[in-house]
Amino acid sequence: MEINKYLDSTYLKTSEQSGLSEKETLETVLSLVDEAIANNIFAVMIRPDYVKQVKEYISDKTADVKVGTVIGFHEGTNSTEAKLGEARKAIDDGVDELDFVINYEAYKKGQLDLVEDEVVQCTRFCLDHNKVAKWIIEIAALTDAQVAEITALIAKWITENFPGKEDQVFVKSSTGFYVTEGGKPNGATFEGIKIMLDHAGKLPVKAAGGVRSPDDAEKMISLGVKRIGTSSALALLKNSGSSAGY
Repeated sequence: MEINKYLDSTYLKTSEQSGLSEKETLETVLSLVDEAIANNIFAVMIRPDYVKQVKEYISDKTADVKVGTVIGFHEGTNSTEAKLGEARKAIDDGVDELDFVINYEAYKKGQLDLVEDEVVQCTRFCLDHNKVAKWIIEIAALTDAQVAEITALIAKWITENFPGKEDQVFVKSSTGFYVTEGGKPNGATFEGIKIMLDHAGKLPVKAAGGVRSPDDAEKMISLGVKRIGTSSALALLKNSGSSAGY
């Protein structure tokens, strides 16, 4: 199984979070890109600030690694207008894929019109520019019933508004930055992914966070996920576990 073709190799820490300088952070990001190129990894997932530099870096190396970024990261409470602004800048910088954090707090409060509006508007903007959109639902912040419902709602809204383009819109499990209590996992779990897959309709599913071994990756793929987000891509491909946070 070519696990590398499913991977989004991810580095989303800010300089403040990592304790690195801006220069060191950029070097870390470019090292991630080099690893992705060397191992034929499908995509790198980075902060918006680095998209333009990374696209130019990959172009200079004539490599075929996609560049993704996060929008509304990591709590998802930004307004739709703010998310569209971030998306516009990222697309102008050359990004290939955009992973939006859905406003799951608004969803939990029953503000479904607000959530539907952001999903439809932001997805339309991406599709109009021939970009892939992914919607992060943050499963660690939701009950199993909520995971099922919000996944089904996203699938419904996408199918109703963009029939025939469902394969360009993913539902994604996690940011990897949500803080849980009692040591509970904050990323993808097999149980959570099964629920998402059962309710995603025609939409592909991305498992993010917590996949740190080839066995985990192969099991996720066998369940039906189409993409895996991990900060442990190289260790995963080298058949060694990792304690990295994502």
